[in-house]
Amino acid sequence: MDRIDQRTRDRIAAIVAGVAVAIALATIALGRYDSGVRLTTSGEYVVVSEVETRSVASENGLRPGLIVTELSGVTLVRLPMYVWPATEPTPDPITGVVAEYQPIGVDPAVPTRVEIDPARLGQLLSMPVASLSAIEPAALDYRPQLPEEIYPSFQLYDNGLDDIRRTMPLIVAGLVLLMAIWWWLASGRAGEALRGMAAPLAVASAMPFIVQPLDAMRSVPVAWLSLALLAAGMLPLAHALAERIDDPEDRRVAAVVAAGCAAGAVVIGFIAAWTEPWYGEGFTRLALVGAIPLIPGLAAAGPIRRSLGTGSSATSGRLLESTEYAVIGATPAVALASNGGVFPFPLALWFALILLAGRFTIRPLARLATRATLQRDLVVAATEAERARVAADIHDDALQELTLLVHRLDAAGDTEGAGIARTVSDRLRAICGDLRLPILDDLGVGPALDWLVLRIERLAGGEVRLERADGTRPPADVELAFFRVAQEALANAVKHGRPPILVRYATTPGGASLSIDDAGPGIEPDAGEGVGGARHFGLLNMQQRAEAIGAILDVRRWPAGGTHVALEWRAR
Repeated sequence: MDRIDQRTRDRIAAIVAGVAVAIALATIALGRYDSGVRLTTSGEYVVVSEVETRSVASENGLRPGLIVTELSGVTLVRLPMYVWPATEPTPDPITGVVAEYQPIGVDPAVPTRVEIDPARLGQLLSMPVASLSAIEPAALDYRPQLPEEIYPSFQLYDNGLDDIRRTMPLIVAGLVLLMAIWWWLASGRAGEALRGMAAPLAVASAMPFIVQPLDAMRSVPVAWLSLALLAAGMLPLAHALAERIDDPEDRRVAAVVAAGCAAGAVVIGFIAAWTEPWYGEGFTRLALVGAIPLIPGLAAAGPIRRSLGTGSSATSGRLLESTEYAVIGATPAVALASNGGVFPFPLALWFALILLAGRFTIRPLARLATRATLQRDLVVAATEAERARVAADIHDDALQELTLLVHRLDAAGDTEGAGIARTVSDRLRAICGDLRLPILDDLGVGPALDWLVLRIERLAGGEVRLERADGTRPPADVELAFFRVAQEALANAVKHGRPPILVRYATTPGGASLSIDDAGPGIEPDAGEGVGGARHFGLLNMQQRAEAIGAILDVRRWPAGGTHVALEWRAR
């Protein structure tokens, strides 16, 4: 799934929607309704020869062998019916009592076949069956004697072709919904982070309405096609949401589950074409279709966001993102539950709740997140500016004086004093490098890590190895955060761990990752909970650096010992 970029995903979503609209319109224009009953003549009577599984006829209890008494409004067999007086009883002039209104006989006395022109009968049999009445063969010998008795019969009346055409407003509603959601998200009114979901969400929300003509045909193969189109319309949104899952393993699991739901819905629909209906079948199919985007949406919402080794923490911005992903994942499921009318109440209520929540909850939270992010960025920028100022002051002042001092001591023949001055000068240059590293700005994190690893190896007293795969450079703020995290993690590895220390750094067009592993005793389980001590401040600093660029920091102790620090950033 990760190989599909946003443009390709949008095209796939648009193609699925276009195919669904074309098939739906063709169904309205050219589709033929079939009630699922087949008739033939047997002797003097028209009988039911076949009833398709899951058809309207089957739902009405029709079965082979029944004798048709009325077909498309034409009576084929007259059944005994009660004859009632022409006028209702009048009150007795003396007592005022009204006699009970009762039948005066039965006509005809027995079921009687109606003579019909063979050509007319052939025409009736060739037409789609929209309405009929039928009785059991044994009912031909039935003789009703009492008013309370009712002549047993089976009825079928369903104007299916009109029902198909009545779904046209649903297609219009689906298209309006598709364009409205697409425009709203693509215009950035719902936030820049959701622009990439405009097409997938619009198609997934509109598909339940667009495919309604296919369901109205009441044909099993066409209903299976409708289900397949629904599942296909949900997959682009599931892919877009899966991309928002930070952890690669969770991303793979969510993608597999979403694909499994899609396949399960299609397979159940296919099996249903050849089996009798079973309880909960329709709900199961729709639940699987709704789960296709819902599972990745909930996974992207969290709490699958790892922090320091003891759990996950989310800023206000993270909480806002989580809410958005959960709502987006659930919207198609609400649309599936709302496709029974032109003005779907559940979906309208859902959007109303979203607007109210955005007005009174999400917007204040967004303002809080923006303010917190701005303050954090200002602190980071001020820190880096102060680092650069201190480095410049040291370089332009103290280092220049030390350089002159070294020359004077050498000229005076004071070799020991000149050596001490050179050592101090080298140390100050190293401090300047820590404060502001030109190689990071000029060449990127990879070469800067080469320099850092060489420095750390001299201090660690053992092997410190770097594995690089940095083909592309991430943004400058991301590079700075990665280098500072590596700097802090390597300093902790030297102080609290032991060699060998392995550093891995890799970048792709979609993100960057960094990991540092040492062979020491490992970090304490509660190291990230306190605030006292340099180590705790170091972990807090790394966490703040990660949150500033929207990355995930994972600090943990391996079961066999050793500390693992991992930083993963994905391009948005």
